Amino acid sequence: MKIIRAKEFKAQRAWGALDIANMNGITTRLHWTDEPYKWHINDGEEVFVVLDGCVEMRYKEQGLEKSTLLNVGDIFYASVGTEHVAHPQGEARILVIEVEGSV
Repeated sequence: MKIIRAKEFKAQRAWGALDIANMNGITTRLHWTDEPYKWHINDGEEVFVVLDGCVEMRYKEQGLEKSTLLNVGDIFYASVGTEHVAHPQGEARILVIEVEGSV
């Protein structure tokens, strides 16, 4: 059993993570960041939940770049092949559920 106080978590570097669970190859991790990630495509599907802060999520659909602002409680689902990059607006804490070892 674990109790995690997400608002209290702060990593030593941007996108540092606290491993919460690995359920049959699907990982759940809490990330802290204050810097953008990099454009990437995950090895599988990804669920991205903003727990604290605000994140601009940029993504590509049919080669066109789009973006949306994600606030606390918002969820971004990246299906297989979705190219995307997260740009936090200040500090953010994000719950990410994805295939183990994914980018």
